[in-house]
Amino acid sequence: MDSFTDPHTDDCGVVELRQYTLRPGQRDALIALFDREFVETQEAVGITVIGQFRDLAAADRFVWLRGFRDMAARLAGLSAFYGGPAWQAHRDAANATMIDSDNVLLLRPAWPGSGLAMNRRDRAAPGASAPRAGLLDASIFYLREPATDALLALCRQLLAPRLIHGGAQRLGWYVSESAPNNFPRLPVREGEPVLVGLALFQSPAAVEAFMAQGDWAHEAQARLDRWLARPTERVRLVPTARSAVHT
Repeated sequence: MDSFTDPHTDDCGVVELRQYTLRPGQRDALIALFDREFVETQEAVGITVIGQFRDLAAADRFVWLRGFRDMAARLAGLSAFYGGPAWQAHRDAANATMIDSDNVLLLRPAWPGSGLAMNRRDRAAPGASAPRAGLLDASIFYLREPATDALLALCRQLLAPRLIHGGAQRLGWYVSESAPNNFPRLPVREGEPVLVGLALFQSPAAVEAFMAQGDWAHEAQARLDRWLARPTERVRLVPTARSAVHT
């Protein structure tokens, strides 16, 4: 296990990357509700709330990650939470902020220990409102086929060292979970094999400095092209006050 992984995430064998499109001006309302009502209540039923974020480029997008030990634990945890008192009490308020909540990728760690480190779940206490530092750069690579051993070797031998050398403080690598969605009440995007790379930097300026070096575009991205079905989606994410992922 390298220094950019955390043993506290090893139990997250399944991860959801959830991107919500919200009604104009409603993001802060949803974040306040989420951070107050939906963190401890999910973790009480075995769900790991990995991180919550504002999309830096889209004022009406909220992005978050949650994890589960495995698919059976996902079914049990989601059934308990969405049938439980916290969601029943606050679902109308949460749903009122949203236009679309179906942009969800179901993932698993790309190799043992590749999950995103969480500062040992260093989460601010309920009621916190001060912004957390850092920027999570999420790259979604849309693949022609499920990730191969050769592609994952490229991640470990070239991409990860480039990111670390460029200032990334923690990394996470995920690939599509091939098991079917076992909680169909919440749709996920199926039939789209992806590789997702997460890199936590100190600030937006640190990401810009990394990209300005040119190594990623000129070497790393070029080496990826033969695996890609369409252009890479890059999302830059700022942690909310109670995100466990931050610098």
